[in-house]
Amino acid sequence: MMRAIRRCGFILLMWLPLMSHAGTISTTKIVSQTTSAALSCMRWMPVGMCFWLRCSIYECNVETSIKVGHYQPDAVVSSYNELGSNPWTEIRSILGAAQSSAATGLLGSLLAVPIESAGNRTEGGQGNRDHRNLIFRETDVIGHPLGSLSGVLAGSGYLCESETTSFYPYFMSSLDALSWRMEIPEMFYPASLISGMREIGAWPLQTWGGVYPRTGWTTQAEEPKAAAINAQRAGDIVTRNGQPHIYDQIEPSFSSDQRIWSPGPLVEDDPATGEWQMLLPKAESSCAVFGTNDLASANGWGGGRVDAEGDYVWNLWRPYQCCEREGQFFLIDINWIDYPP
Repeated sequence: MMRAIRRCGFILLMWLPLMSHAGTISTTKIVSQTTSAALSCMRWMPVGMCFWLRCSIYECNVETSIKVGHYQPDAVVSSYNELGSNPWTEIRSILGAAQSSAATGLLGSLLAVPIESAGNRTEGGQGNRDHRNLIFRETDVIGHPLGSLSGVLAGSGYLCESETTSFYPYFMSSLDALSWRMEIPEMFYPASLISGMREIGAWPLQTWGGVYPRTGWTTQAEEPKAAAINAQRAGDIVTRNGQPHIYDQIEPSFSSDQRIWSPGPLVEDDPATGEWQMLLPKAESSCAVFGTNDLASANGWGGGRVDAEGDYVWNLWRPYQCCEREGQFFLIDINWIDYPP
């Protein structure tokens, strides 16, 4: 089903009429903020050489091409309160109503409260300290607007093709309502039951929260950190195969013009698998992993990053290596530096 959506031409979203909405970001702003962070986040560099065998009916020759490495904005990940209200305006305008209908159809008869009421919902009270900050959020992973453009620029031999398709929905929590809202079967993973496994940060001294269970529920006093946990969880799902969720994997794609080394699965606290650039509510021009130790900070990591509407958006930058195809057969590659550095 998800792959069928890809063929519908999501690039048309850029021209749909939009309604105003607080706490939002447009495609134009996403592209602008991504471009402004390119020098800091991209980290382009030549990393080695590739050797190819080129044969004709008369002879065979060994050809070479430069191997480059760089980070690429693969996806826009949004974490937000209200079902069907993705802060990315173009996505919300075309998918918002469908998301609400999908979640209502999947779980409407199973939950005692209306589906729409789950946004920003907290559990527990003053007498239940462990659950006082238990909050639910929706999260979507959408192919970055510049993802498909990378395939065009890859012809230069100095940029790698992205594994994502622009505007394609790889994960929408509304379609994954059973797992994202009711923690089935996420609650049964060892990492969901044992403290210290798959933590964002340096457990036990400093942690934002666990990657598992990969659901919309988080126990975190700071709202920006809670949203970041949801984004990390969604990124974890879409970069892996065979997860018990409704999603489409961001997977290596075949290119006739390049040999590409895939970024692989996203891992928390590991910049070699991916980094985040905040787009909303604070436009940032640098990238980093989640889990910053802010215990000594007066304002904490969340200071200046709180959105009044509870809407948060990040770019997910992932590291690629590639070389241009210069023959019919790939022989070997040699790296003179490690990448990512």
